[in-house]
Amino acid sequence: MGVDMGELRGTHVPVLLERCLELLAPALDRSGATVHVDATLGLGGHAEAVLEAHPRTTLIGLDRDTEALAHSRARLARFADRIHLVHAVYDELPEVLDRLGVPAVDGILFDLGVSSLQLDEPDRGFAYARDAPLDMRMDQTRGTTAEEVVNTYSHPDLARVLRTYGEERFAGRIASAILRERERGRITSTARLAELVEAAIPAPARRTGGHPAKRTFQALRIEVNRELAALETALPAALDTLTVGGRMVVLSYQSLEDRLTKAALAERTRRQGPVDLPVELPGTGPTFRLLSRGAELAGEAEVTANPRAASVRLRAAERIDPDAERPRGAERERYRRRARAMHQGVGLTTGSTVDLREAPDDGTTTDDEKGEGS
Repeated sequence: MGVDMGELRGTHVPVLLERCLELLAPALDRSGATVHVDATLGLGGHAEAVLEAHPRTTLIGLDRDTEALAHSRARLARFADRIHLVHAVYDELPEVLDRLGVPAVDGILFDLGVSSLQLDEPDRGFAYARDAPLDMRMDQTRGTTAEEVVNTYSHPDLARVLRTYGEERFAGRIASAILRERERGRITSTARLAELVEAAIPAPARRTGGHPAKRTFQALRIEVNRELAALETALPAALDTLTVGGRMVVLSYQSLEDRLTKAALAERTRRQGPVDLPVELPGTGPTFRLLSRGAELAGEAEVTANPRAASVRLRAAERIDPDAERPRGAERERYRRRARAMHQGVGLTTGSTVDLREAPDDGTTTDDEKGEGS
């Protein structure tokens, strides 16, 4: 779309690239051919690095943005025999794998949020600092634009979107300002919307937290692209496609994405059986283990070199066999600790039980804040 592909490749810096490669390597380095899914292909920076590092790996790359797919196809041309690039949203992954005849995969990467291409192209309408049409669609071939949302949503619906997806405490005031402006004429530009938002927010609140329109633009982008609804469906579906030993890495850039990711991983890393049994019943153990303690952040050097890494939160997990034999020593210690608590009544009240998840970490912990890096 009038942008030099070489120039775009040069300006695109993949976030936490080395850490992503480190986490994915054990899953992709296994004997024989492996399959890796880049669920948010973008400009292909992470994908290119994976293909270079793992010559026996086939890449399946998904993106809803046809322009991004075109750039990635050019960038990854030398790997043409090992790539399948698909115009799809990440919640469509099961259907994509079914069409390709791929029953399971070894690695998955989600690099969420708006891509470098979308931010850097003024006419896409994602940036509040540049005047552009109010579009914000990641897939410009279909869907509702931000202009339609701003000019047609009711006050309650607009306020809900801003409050829920932007965590904007002045959502009601901003929605009122938008409705007043709509009475004078249709709102069609990002610059005008940014001005309205800034004027609606009290002056003291405008002095902190970056640009006053930042949260509103985030909320509209999420609403237009159904990002959180798609992610909520996509994460468990993606986890289901991994083989034992397969790994998934998720890069989030705002708290709502990170909360969904944390919840999806916590569901798979906790035990499903009764908590008052000294041993796990077959099939009730955790099916994943976390690979990092909590959410990992980018280091100071990376943020300095790549400011877009400032807000990143990385979480990763590996599929395990829930029926694999557990370490005997750790199991005995877990049982001893529970029995001791029951007999001594340590901190217990009438009717309470001891949760085996509180036992010391033995490498199979279900605490959703512990992992490989702890």
